[in-house]
Amino acid sequence: MSRLLDLYKKNIKTDLMTKLDLKNIHEVPKIGKIVLNMGIGEGKEDSKLIDKAVEDLTLISGQKAVKTKAKKAISGFKIRADMPLGAMVTLRNKIMYEFLDRLVNIAIPRIRDFRGLNPNSFDGNGNYSMGIKEHVIFPEINFDKIDKVRGLDITICTTAKNDKGALELLKSFNMPFIDNRVN
Repeated sequence: MSRLLDLYKKNIKTDLMTKLDLKNIHEVPKIGKIVLNMGIGEGKEDSKLIDKAVEDLTLISGQKAVKTKAKKAISGFKIRADMPLGAMVTLRNKIMYEFLDRLVNIAIPRIRDFRGLNPNSFDGNGNYSMGIKEHVIFPEINFDKIDKVRGLDITICTTAKNDKGALELLKSFNMPFIDNRVN
């Protein structure tokens, strides 16, 4: 079992139940899935860039990434329908918790000039989205073999009913949020 999943089942569930004042153990929020997305705008000219992005995303996530394609043609951007424009992967269960562990403990501390995650990036339904400007912060990526530094979007979907419950859940997994309180 993953280290974070074990921690969630043993400690975090009971702590969240008291913090959020929940009556039933099944009301406690949990993480449903983590979606990683990499948009490659230059991929319309060179399809090898998309293949390299899929390869990098597969290394980062530990699961095979898929190419995302344009849904419809946009002539102003010279995009045709079904043209590959990026890569994405959806993580669930054991792989999801292992990725979250690497993200919190290894990757986020390697971000330059990092001051904390924005606690206002929730969508109102308990899902948290964050963007990373450099995908080389992950230790799986060999810095010497990359052709270009790319950005990465990470969305953490929870079963929380509101943002407060999701924030408490992610804080209990040691995600470093900015404290907005004034001294």
